Amino acid sequence: MQTATSKLTSKYQATIPKEVRNVLHLKTGDAVAFDIEDDRILIRKAQPIDFAFTNALEGTLNEWQSAADEEAYRDL
Repeated sequence: MQTATSKLTSKYQATIPKEVRNVLHLKTGDAVAFDIEDDRILIRKAQPIDFAFTNALEGTLNEWQSAADEEAYRDL
């Protein structure tokens, strides 16, 4: 197994190491997906289905968007 590392910036951004970009065939402008499984994160090149899934959920995630909700949950 090969390991590559990258540091986080003050904005929590990280550069994807060249070794990872090469394996995933990433180019400028490509999107990546993060699959979360317990305490492991898998990174992969995002596919059109990833965007379709996100867009399908978007309209269902608005039940807690009031000013009162923002105030109540701001510190979480």
